[in-house]
Amino acid sequence: MKITKIKLIYILLGLFFVTTSCKDNLDTVPTTSVTEEQIYKDTRGVATVVNGTWKYLNDTYFTYANPGYTAIMRTSDAMGSDVAVTTKYGYRDAYAFTELDNRRSSRVSYFWTLFYKVIDNTNNVIAKVDGVTGDVADKNFLKGQAKALRAFIYLNLASFYQFSYLKDKSAKAVPIYTEPSTLQTKGKPRASLEELYQLIVKDLKDSEVLLATATKVEKYQISIDVVYGLLARTYLQIGEWKLAAEYATKAAAAHSLMSAADYQAGFNDAQNSEWLWGHLQTTEQNTASYTFHYIDVSSSASYYYSFMADPYFKDLFDKDDVRYALFEWDGLKGREGFLRYKKFKMKTNQIGDIVYMRSAEMLLIEAEGYARAGEIEKAVAALNKLRQARNAKLFEGSDNAKLIAEILIERRKELWGEGFALSDIIRTQGKVTRMAFLNDKGEPIQVQVVDEEGKTKLIDGQGHRVIKFSDGSNFVNNSPYYLFAIPNTEYEQNPNL
Repeated sequence: MKITKIKLIYILLGLFFVTTSCKDNLDTVPTTSVTEEQIYKDTRGVATVVNGTWKYLNDTYFTYANPGYTAIMRTSDAMGSDVAVTTKYGYRDAYAFTELDNRRSSRVSYFWTLFYKVIDNTNNVIAKVDGVTGDVADKNFLKGQAKALRAFIYLNLASFYQFSYLKDKSAKAVPIYTEPSTLQTKGKPRASLEELYQLIVKDLKDSEVLLATATKVEKYQISIDVVYGLLARTYLQIGEWKLAAEYATKAAAAHSLMSAADYQAGFNDAQNSEWLWGHLQTTEQNTASYTFHYIDVSSSASYYYSFMADPYFKDLFDKDDVRYALFEWDGLKGREGFLRYKKFKMKTNQIGDIVYMRSAEMLLIEAEGYARAGEIEKAVAALNKLRQARNAKLFEGSDNAKLIAEILIERRKELWGEGFALSDIIRTQGKVTRMAFLNDKGEPIQVQVVDEEGKTKLIDGQGHRVIKFSDGSNFVNNSPYYLFAIPNTEYEQNPNL
């Protein structure tokens, strides 16, 4: 752990990274002379740190391909089965499994730094907020935000840096830090998954109490419903099936599913009825919006348009499904024959809010939780509620194995591009599945496109470029290639790893 760099980060963040929704700012003394005591003087100062930490998580540019937390979501999907990444800049190496297992790669270092700086900020808030001046209700809200955000980060670390909890809960993952870092802080050894999830559950249960009566919570903040949603995700990871389903039900209760028209509007507006949690963007503060240059494959303003769909992914949808209409073969120069999936589109001002959690995901957790707990009727009802909203064919029957398989497919269909691909593969001990887009004779499959002149023609369809691991071996279950590496610099600075 880089103690020397982390020591003052919580002070700097509070001053430099104030979110668009934060109305209270510190306006006392110049940035260079602000002390820790001034920051942690009252709840206004602590609120600035909490908001700044959220801004840091989302809007820290390491490179153009790493705009904060969205880079982690993009990486997860690029390493999955259903996104066919083009040769454009950004996620080619993650897609090819040549980057995240490399301790010396820049992205490995970026992700680690992002996670642990956020953890250190939340540790400071949790440790100090009770001692500042202000209303108890405000202190509880800020502590609830910090504990839930810390749990969210540790949940990411548990999801990407070790195999499934259900494979081996004693497996070592990453170090746990729960106290503010100082120059004297020593690096910790890697904790087990069981220890990680114990902390995650405790933080979220504490937040459930602290945020129970919070009102006027903004979409970028962690509401009680978001806490329920994070508990649902956590319980799904550790096999507490009924608790996962029950918390998912509570999370989604006040958030209606969107209309078909809203589904095709571009997934760019946090005011969407389905969104429980998201990062808002404005024309002045829009760093996270850069992610749309990768996932928006139809707007003329998009630059990389690199997250195309696997052609076989399209076959998972019924033709009457509202999501099916989002597919379109690309005929433009430089990307001819790729399959667009036009789920994400920039707003007209070339920005877009970032989705973190939706009620549709909660329905899928409810369905999977009940199915794995053997409560088939409840599972089918949850799955079909979502499918009905998407005008998809409803599930019929009582075959539980088939039901679970359908739910997992539905997760791929509904949550495409939202960061769940790799974490779901690790969680379910599955494997990446990619096939070249060829017919039975090994020839490219022809597709109909419209070129730049508006003419219709047949050309070779494009699918996955990478269908094996970088060493030439086939994709397998529980492959070490799926896991994010701890950076080499961390091993050099922390002998306890």
